[in-house]
Amino acid sequence: MKKLEDYVLSIPDFPEKGVIFRDVTSILQDADGLHLAIEEIQKLLEDVEFDVVGGTESRGFIFGMPIAYNLHKSFVPVRKAGKLPRETVSMEYELEYGTATVEIHKDAIKPGQKVVLIDDLIATGGTMQAAAKLVEELGGEVVRIVFLMELAGLHGREKLKDYDVRSVICYDGK
Repeated sequence: MKKLEDYVLSIPDFPEKGVIFRDVTSILQDADGLHLAIEEIQKLLEDVEFDVVGGTESRGFIFGMPIAYNLHKSFVPVRKAGKLPRETVSMEYELEYGTATVEIHKDAIKPGQKVVLIDDLIATGGTMQAAAKLVEELGGEVVRIVFLMELAGLHGREKLKDYDVRSVICYDGK
């Protein structure tokens, strides 16, 4: 039986020399790989009581939605600024070169709700840190953050040290 790592294509020197790009689309394009990815993320939630799944744009939608569906939970998209039609709350965060902003609808999280956040990859942790702060701003509690893949060499967990963070696959490098 194949492991999830077997479905990940690693592309050396992309987007720049010395970087190994871990391609999540190679998991998505294989039915068995996609099924295994959803199963493995869902296993990391077996011991968690929660009300809502939040996913960051855009691959957090891909992995978060089937889990919300399977576990009969609601799903909240965390989007790039300007993409949501109703009143939102927003959070700016640092990128390697500049800043970005994520938003969620102001009524997406009710005070006291327990929230699981899901994304495909943790690199520097900025996007997910902003998403977690938005959940808390609305009165929710982030009870776990799950990533399909982690690039440990970029130290993203440091930004998320106040949260219960899990990853299915962890790569030592960048």
